[in-house]
Amino acid sequence: MLQHAAAAITDDRPRAYREEVSLTQGLKSPRTPLRRFLDQELSAGSTPLRATYRNRLAARALILPGAAVGHEAGTVGTAVDQRLRLAFSCAAPVDAATAKGIANCLLTARRVRGRPWQVIAEVGRHLAERLTAAVADLELDDRDRPMTRTGEEEEHLARMLLSAAWYALNFRNRFAFGDTPLCKSAFADPGAFTLDALLAVPHRHLVDDVLAQLHAVADGPLARLRAETPAARCRPGPDFAGSVHLAADADLIVDGTLIEVKSTRNVHAFDLVTIHQLLGYTLMDYLDAHRIDQVGVYLSRAAAFISWPVEEYLALLGVRRRDLAELRAVFATLLSYDGCRADDDPLPHQLAGVERLLADLAATIAPGCCPVCAQPIAGLNAPTGRSRYYCSTWCGRRAVTLRRRGWLGSPG
Repeated sequence: MLQHAAAAITDDRPRAYREEVSLTQGLKSPRTPLRRFLDQELSAGSTPLRATYRNRLAARALILPGAAVGHEAGTVGTAVDQRLRLAFSCAAPVDAATAKGIANCLLTARRVRGRPWQVIAEVGRHLAERLTAAVADLELDDRDRPMTRTGEEEEHLARMLLSAAWYALNFRNRFAFGDTPLCKSAFADPGAFTLDALLAVPHRHLVDDVLAQLHAVADGPLARLRAETPAARCRPGPDFAGSVHLAADADLIVDGTLIEVKSTRNVHAFDLVTIHQLLGYTLMDYLDAHRIDQVGVYLSRAAAFISWPVEEYLALLGVRRRDLAELRAVFATLLSYDGCRADDDPLPHQLAGVERLLADLAATIAPGCCPVCAQPIAGLNAPTGRSRYYCSTWCGRRAVTLRRRGWLGSPG
């Protein structure tokens, strides 16, 4: 039965959904135009940025999941992310991925006409309605009330958000949807699959894990940021001008601070995809509509918020073009290129065009500037009798790696 569910998800999803371009997916492969552009533009790599991240990460006990969480840790993370968004703004009680996942179930039900799919779609619609009503009733973004509600209310919210996370998976990863507890329960007994039955499906450990991470926020930096910022200046799940070319599932922007929520247990590993995500979202705001001036990550299992002003973030990565408007314009050219999608590994017949594109987008190193980071060399003409070729010892060491990988720009 579940094999048929997986086949239906694969075969019946609309073409537009099957070919959704994704910033996150495009960053995972080193062969995509997106990743290759960032590799050649970020002259310092990730080492200096990771060093500041670890220096700012306070040592504290982590919130660890119960044994039953297992491979559902991602589901918990999605639920925590959405609950935190709602604490800042109730503008989107049902996030876009969940809404699209539910819509996909309805499309599948219309084509397959199987009882389980019809029930899954109908229960999803009821879930969206109940979640919307509960968010409005609880006024989760009211700054005059505590960040959390009563234990019973928060448990009900947690169960709804965990269920919503499974529907969101039907949009983000259709192949995994058939293995969710939601799908298994619906296909096991379609007649008994109601909204109340769905809300009973999340294991107690999943619910407890969501609640533990939520309560850890109450006295931390995120709660203080919420108290200082009215809901009108918060953007949950923001869209960007670049979203017409690349799907970007950002978490939250709070008065110019772009926040990515991570529920990972491995808090000391600031992974490269997250590093690039923060930069990618910032660059996709082509017209500076969100006025992003700071980027950061909130580690929900450590209740830690680590952030950087955008200028510092660019400098630590060794971005060759420090003018943000210029860098955004170049990024827009990359994403709008129609010879190969930015998040795809190029096919053999696309390789030559991608190589020309990346060569055209490479930063030109002006005279008097460091050939690694393209920044002006301070004291270049000082009367010391010694000429400087690199602006720092770090750039001198980094040049060896960049030249070996073909990322070192040629002098102008």
